[in-house]
Amino acid sequence: MSRIVAVAPALPPHVYRQEQITETLATLITDDPSRQALMRRMHAASRVDTRHLVAPLDYYRDLGSFDQTNDLFISAGTDLAERALSDALAAAALDAAEVDFFLFTTVTGVSAPSIDAELVRRVGMRSDVKRLPSFGLGCVAGAAGLARVHDYLEGHPGEVGVLVALELCSLTVQRDDDSMANIVASGLFGDGAAAAVLVGDDRAARLGLAGPDIVDTRSRLYPDSEGVLGWDIGGTGFRIVLGAGVPAVIDHNFRADALGLLSEHGLTVADVGQWIAHPGGPKVLEAFARALEVPDSALASGWAVLKRAGNLSSAAVLHSLADVMAEVSTTHPQTDAAPAGAVIGLLFALGPGVSAELVLLKWRAA
Repeated sequence: MSRIVAVAPALPPHVYRQEQITETLATLITDDPSRQALMRRMHAASRVDTRHLVAPLDYYRDLGSFDQTNDLFISAGTDLAERALSDALAAAALDAAEVDFFLFTTVTGVSAPSIDAELVRRVGMRSDVKRLPSFGLGCVAGAAGLARVHDYLEGHPGEVGVLVALELCSLTVQRDDDSMANIVASGLFGDGAAAAVLVGDDRAARLGLAGPDIVDTRSRLYPDSEGVLGWDIGGTGFRIVLGAGVPAVIDHNFRADALGLLSEHGLTVADVGQWIAHPGGPKVLEAFARALEVPDSALASGWAVLKRAGNLSSAAVLHSLADVMAEVSTTHPQTDAAPAGAVIGLLFALGPGVSAELVLLKWRAA
C-alpha cells in the first residue's frame, strides 16, 4: 500500500457568481437571443453557484486566439500549480528535495518542456527526480494520477511521490460557438489546481505520517464510447466534445466495476463510509449515485465542490478528497494500530475514452 499524507487544493483569485459569468459569456458565444436564453437556462440548472477564473471576467472579451490562451495557461498555470504543490508539501511536513517521483497532469494547455519541469526548479526538487507529465486523461486524471503514483510507490516503499493536477478550463471556451456542448461546458467548468503527496509503506511507518492508505485501484476503458467525451483540437484551441451519453455509460458499466473492486476485499457498498466522486456535473453525480444505489447525499463532497467551484476536470476529485480528508481527520484520529473500525473510502472519476479509475482507500482507526 501507499499513503496519501496531504492534499492541497488551489483556486485562482478571481471568483464570480454563476450569473455574472453567464451574462459575460452569452454575448461572446452567440448573438442569437434564443440561444442566449437557452444558455441562461442551462447554466442555472448546473448546480454551480460560483467559479474561480484565472483572469478577471472582462479579460475574456478580448482573449480569443489559441496563442493568447495557451501563453496564459503556461504563465498563470505554473503559478497556481506551484501554490498547490508548496502547500501540499508543507502540510505533509516534507521538503521538496525529498520527492522521488513527480506526476503532472493537465488537459487544458500544452507546453514543452512541460510545466512540471519548471516546478522542479521553483520548489527545489532534486535534479534526479523522476518526472511523468500526462496529457489527455481529462477529468479522470486526478484519480488515475493517485493510482499511478501508488503503483510507483508499491515498488519503492521508502520513497515520496507527488501528483499535481492543473486545469484552466475557462481558457478553452470557444467564442462564436453556440453548440450545445460549448453552451453546457461554458456553464460547468472552472479553473483550479490540486497537489497530493503520497509516501510508500516504509516511509509512512518510519515517519508516522497519517492519512488514508491506498489499498487497491481499478482502471477500465469502456468500449464504443470514444466519441462521448474529449477535445477536437484545431486553430482556435480546444473545442469540447461533450455528448449526452456520459450518464448512460455510467448506468451500463460503473456498478459492476465498483462492486467488483469492493468484493475483492470482502467489502460491500454498506461498508463504504466515504464516497469521493468526481463532480462532473449534476447528471454525472446522479448517475454515480444511481449506479451505486446510494442517495445523492452520499456524494456530498462532490456536490459541494461542484457548487463552489464547478467541474475542475482532473483537479476536481482531489478537491473532494481534500474535504473528506479534513472531515475524517477530525472524527477519526489515526495511528498505525490495527484497523478495526477503519473508515473505508472509494474515490472515482470518468474521463475521455470513456475511461474510469477507482481508488479504494482505508483510514486506520485509533
